[in-house]
Amino acid sequence: MTLDVKNLSVSYGGKPILSGVEFTLSAGQWLMVVGPNGAGKSTLINAISQGAPYAGAVLLDGKDVSRMKPRERAKRIGALAQHHSVGYGFTAEEVVRMGRYAYSGGWPRSSHAEDAEKTLAALDQAGLMELRGQSALTLSGGELQRVFLAQIWAQDPSILLLDEPSNHLDLSHQRQTFDRIQSWLAQPDRAVLSVVHDLSLALAYGTDALLLRNGETIASGAARSVLSQETLRRAYDIDVHDWMRRMLRQWQE
Repeated sequence: MTLDVKNLSVSYGGKPILSGVEFTLSAGQWLMVVGPNGAGKSTLINAISQGAPYAGAVLLDGKDVSRMKPRERAKRIGALAQHHSVGYGFTAEEVVRMGRYAYSGGWPRSSHAEDAEKTLAALDQAGLMELRGQSALTLSGGELQRVFLAQIWAQDPSILLLDEPSNHLDLSHQRQTFDRIQSWLAQPDRAVLSVVHDLSLALAYGTDALLLRNGETIASGAARSVLSQETLRRAYDIDVHDWMRRMLRQWQE
């Protein structure tokens, strides 16, 4: 399984948001997309998931993703947005079951054994079994984030596109969620691309990284190489390594 992004560019109202971004994502890789605010990180995920118009090409195993039917694409790529809102009283389990839509002719029927199995497995993987019967309207922001992560796990895709997967999560659930994504990735023929602001998480979990600034690639490759002191200084205009060490010293006193 290989996702190739070639010379991808996005503009809004004549203003360039991304310019010529390129990378390859293969099975077993976790690509962390990092960079300062306004770098184009979320736009990159929107474009790959076909939520934003772009120039260039996005290829999955050599096939143009833009030419795939939505159901076919949903079976291969699952995308998690940064923010979620619900205006309906479905339970957490019902929201997760929506991820099975691509495998049915319409609303996923509860009688479909595979849908039920995948839904329960996704709820368990996200640590949501105790909340499965609770209305989505009563969930906290962090709980809702985990519900929508479980929804894309229920899709059973090969690739996860995650925009700030730790958004709204406390430290305990942040760690649990990243550990669970790592476990999901360890299975055959799977890859992850995620936007993160926390560079410590990017370094701890990423196999690879893509560093953006003002829509352009500053560096791409192995995570530890991309997140080097000099490279990060070019992107953020500060000595990130020094700042991180200063923060760590507070906990060592």
